[in-house]
Amino acid sequence: MTVHRVEKLVKFGLGASLLCSAIFAVPSSAADAVKVKLDWTPWGVHAPFHLAKQKKWFDEAGLDVSLEDGNGSVATVQLVGSNDQFDVGHAALASMMIARDKGLPVKALAVYARRSDVGMLVPSDSGIKGPAQLKGKRVAYTAGSLEAPFIDAFLAAGGVQRKDVELVNVDAASKATTYAVGRTDAAFSTIPFFLPAVSAKRPSIGIPFADYGLHMPSFGLFASESKLKQRPEVLARFAAVVTRAWKYIYDGHQDEAVQAILAERRQARLDASVLRGQIDALESFLAISPATPVGSLIPEEWDNAVKTLSSVGLIGSTNPGSSFYVQLPAR
Repeated sequence: MTVHRVEKLVKFGLGASLLCSAIFAVPSSAADAVKVKLDWTPWGVHAPFHLAKQKKWFDEAGLDVSLEDGNGSVATVQLVGSNDQFDVGHAALASMMIARDKGLPVKALAVYARRSDVGMLVPSDSGIKGPAQLKGKRVAYTAGSLEAPFIDAFLAAGGVQRKDVELVNVDAASKATTYAVGRTDAAFSTIPFFLPAVSAKRPSIGIPFADYGLHMPSFGLFASESKLKQRPEVLARFAAVVTRAWKYIYDGHQDEAVQAILAERRQARLDASVLRGQIDALESFLAISPATPVGSLIPEEWDNAVKTLSSVGLIGSTNPGSSFYVQLPAR
């Protein structure tokens, strides 16, 4: 490993103990099994998991990791929180916060996409810059999705009311097609997943809800309180490997990450260009900087998330942000 490479790792927030493990890790004689429930079928946000498996970084950390695809963040949160079958989940952590507030014993242990990925997609040539330009427009959304409770607040930030917009409720599976073929003028969804998939047919831009004061964490790792109590060291090792993989990806190895997903999910018929687009789109939501390393749990951000979620009635306003996550020992 070159001095330049080490400097880049330090720049991206890799702590000394994790740096040592990344360089000098040796396989454990008895690997610890870790079963992971993902948020969805394969897409770019799963790159660190597949890359770490391809490069055998989990093996080096003494972990025998198995990945299971999901059916949405809400379903993943419910399964991980109520079923000992899974050790850790990967999902939109705002969904986890909502579930915890309702009594499900789950907590976050790492957040990777620190800015909410939920927002609006509009055609690049539409002239729509934000909610103020939505009057009289048809906008696709999914009623049961995470975006739905925030639509009124987003519209209000531009001086628009729901009655000024024609909201078209479509199921999640058909929303991309509905928008891409021009049946609506805009669409609410998760930006990094949606944007690369539709832009080939309809060049578009994403407008995050976070740009209008709606702050909440997006994709990260969480576990049930029982797993956090039983296996803190194992989960810390797992999170450290995922963190290492994210850093490696954005140190110029995006295409390698794409190939890792394709290799691990050969039967899924994935589009390499869409995967690369999703990985590129995700980078701004990770908000990587030396001051906020990948995976960091920033108290102020979680307090802001509580304010956002409580403002639309998704959680109570009495729980502090720190009650939704746990700081595991550094690895």
